[in-house]
Amino acid sequence: MAEFVSDTVFKRDVFSETRAGHFADRPDIRVARRIVTASPLWSRPLAWFLAKREIRALRAVSGIKGTPDIIEVDADGLFRSWTDGTPLHLARPQSPVWYRDARRLLRDMRRRGITHNDLAKPQNWLMLADGTAAVIDFQLASCHGRKGRMFRIMAYEDLRHCIKQKRSFAPHLMTATERRILARKSLPSRIWMATGKKIYNLVTRGLFSWSDGEGTGDRIDREGPSIRKVLEEDAAISSVALALYPLPRKGVGIYAFVETGLTELDLPKLNEAVAAVNADAQIDLAQPVAKLPRRADGGIRDDLLRLIAMNQITELDDVLKREPDLASVVRPIIDGRLNWTDRRLSRLEK
Repeated sequence: MAEFVSDTVFKRDVFSETRAGHFADRPDIRVARRIVTASPLWSRPLAWFLAKREIRALRAVSGIKGTPDIIEVDADGLFRSWTDGTPLHLARPQSPVWYRDARRLLRDMRRRGITHNDLAKPQNWLMLADGTAAVIDFQLASCHGRKGRMFRIMAYEDLRHCIKQKRSFAPHLMTATERRILARKSLPSRIWMATGKKIYNLVTRGLFSWSDGEGTGDRIDREGPSIRKVLEEDAAISSVALALYPLPRKGVGIYAFVETGLTELDLPKLNEAVAAVNADAQIDLAQPVAKLPRRADGGIRDDLLRLIAMNQITELDDVLKREPDLASVVRPIIDGRLNWTDRRLSRLEK
């Protein structure tokens, strides 16, 4: 197999690192690479367990429109086809076309006995250039040889989470039947939310110091109010936005975008003030910006700031192509970004 040339890191957590790039002999074909051996040794057995689930599921959904194809598996992880689409929380589809196709995609997977099991996250859904749907990240997917009761429950939950995305981004398209489905969680789902979900949060957010991206809670919920209080009381600061970003092998950090006339911020001094309010709170990166990007109603575009914090420049470029009026505000923030962790070299990069 030809050398893989990486150009962007999209995700890094305790279970793997996901990169985009191409094979050296096929520079025009984009490929996604999940590097399981980039995980720390203590989490690697579970990381490989999840990777093997993904490999099996990708082989099972091969040929279904809107799903990735497995290309190769090696000692470090796997390669899959690149899905060129926009994450749902950025695309925010308003047309019924996307939602109809998302239901079609779930039906096609269901016919093959596959459930995704992680569709509550809008970032696992994509909108393709033609307005149709795609799904990625099959680490938690299940392959069911027999379509028994558990399969039907998990398929129902996939459908319910698809409808939840519709409620979030196109509530005007909701039907009465869909509202009834949302109100009727399966019994395993209710048990999970009451018990297993709490244990999951305790382990991932406490023991692992890790966020799965489902919402933006954890550190921002715990530390954000104290950080905002300190920063917003500073006369030189007009507004603040907080985002999470991955700290390799250490969990997540808090990235503060500070709207101010200052060109530099004294981070140690800011953290001293934050610690006086909350000894457990800390800003990991603080970037001064002349102006924060906002929506027409004045709300801060935290979706864009999250991408900047995570150094996901390819997605930002896609957004700016669709919304060029934002470029004059966003480009200076991109140029001054402080998280360059995905530029580090590893033994898998030349």
